[in-house]
Amino acid sequence: MTDPVITAVVTAYHPDERLSAVIDAALVTCADVVVVDNTPTAESSSTEGLSDPRVRVLRSGRNGGLAGALNDAVRALRPETEAVLVLDQDSALPEGVVAALAAHLADPSIGVVAPTPVDAADGSTYERFSPRGTGLVDQDTVITSGMLVRRTVLEAAGPFRDEFFVDWVDNDFCLRLRRDGVRIVQDLATRLPHSIGDRREHRIAGLTVKVLRYSPWRHYWITRNGLVMIRENLVRHPRWSLMAVLYIGRQAVTTALFEPSRGDNVKAILSGVRDALRNRVTPRYLPAGADYRSGAQRSEAGL
Repeated sequence: MTDPVITAVVTAYHPDERLSAVIDAALVTCADVVVVDNTPTAESSSTEGLSDPRVRVLRSGRNGGLAGALNDAVRALRPETEAVLVLDQDSALPEGVVAALAAHLADPSIGVVAPTPVDAADGSTYERFSPRGTGLVDQDTVITSGMLVRRTVLEAAGPFRDEFFVDWVDNDFCLRLRRDGVRIVQDLATRLPHSIGDRREHRIAGLTVKVLRYSPWRHYWITRNGLVMIRENLVRHPRWSLMAVLYIGRQAVTTALFEPSRGDNVKAILSGVRDALRNRVTPRYLPAGADYRSGAQRSEAGL
């Protein structure tokens, strides 16, 4: 089998100088790069200085979130693209990662292959209950950054879930693939450094508790979308649903105990619970400048 023609898709929002490094690293193996820049057009962006003909920048002027950006990129793929590599604007892409992932697509049973994400700060594996070793393991879900997806799989799956905006978009996509029998694998030997945000450590009763700090709007979407996912997948994916319950529960408890702005954050979490139960969205928990549209609204607008 010849190497697949790969397009790298990079989602960006007010990107800094790291974006150019991501693009340069991707072009070592990928045929081209599509950058979806959610930065409003009234504001400057580092994407304005990109001049390589292999790089296309999609900038609609609206911040449609991660799901909207990925959907825009899929529609812009060139006819010859056979696989898509998804990256964040701050992804560190070590030499050989893309080639190692692409090699697994020689197995026709594999639809998605992902590296093992590690904390960019110290190189440690940060996913709870993650498998150990150096082989290839089947997974129900993998994170968006670093996943390599066959184009045929991507198009058969349908659009990424606009309703979710940012959080749990990758989980929804992967579980839909699993329901269709698509095989998702993770290469434990291929590691991708990933920035996990503002993490703090606290000591309580002799134990070290690691807490990720988020703004209220992120707490809202993590809670709301996570609970929607649990409700939809409890029967088909009970183990995944249990892990999701534990994650959301731990996030809520550690936020209530340790966050300095716990009042606003706990209120956001409770609003997320309420809206998950009512299957609705509270617009004030969108980030500044966001242009939120459900899948139905985007279809009506021809997006």
